[in-house]
Amino acid sequence: MGETHDHDDHAHGDHHDHDEDTVSLAIVTVSSSRTLDDDPGGDVIEATLTEAGHEVTDREVVTDDRVAIADGVTNALAAGADVVVTTGGTGLTPDDVTVDALAPLFDREIPGFGELFRYLSYEEVGPMAMASRATAGVVADRLVFCLPGSENAARTGAERLVAPAVGHLLGLARR
Repeated sequence: MGETHDHDDHAHGDHHDHDEDTVSLAIVTVSSSRTLDDDPGGDVIEATLTEAGHEVTDREVVTDDRVAIADGVTNALAAGADVVVTTGGTGLTPDDVTVDALAPLFDREIPGFGELFRYLSYEEVGPMAMASRATAGVVADRLVFCLPGSENAARTGAERLVAPAVGHLLGLARR
């Protein structure tokens, strides 16, 4: 038999009481060819999340290397970011190692993020959406979102998933 949700444990009105209104974010772009001056995916993520009322405190570009990616994310978390959003390295080519580098850091994966991202991408690009390994996870009491590197995919993930839900998800992770 499936689990039931006991509504007597808490009032319906307090489901969002733990939401974080303003979130401190870092953006880590994974690319061997991009720079901060040429990072359309990172730019659209920053603009979207800033417009949503969150604070982007750090941006960095790291190479397509597992150690560099893990170090970039762990350094951003150590510097105080509540959330890290990566862009790039989530596809199927041999140098797409973002997910492989970060999955070991996750205390808990957030599978719904990747599932919803691929669903939204399917609406835009059809069955090629299955090539994305976009994912997210909880690291201690913070969040990491891994988005593809294309500007359109970064926009889809940031506008339709991260910006509207990040405060609530962070609040849940910190309960």
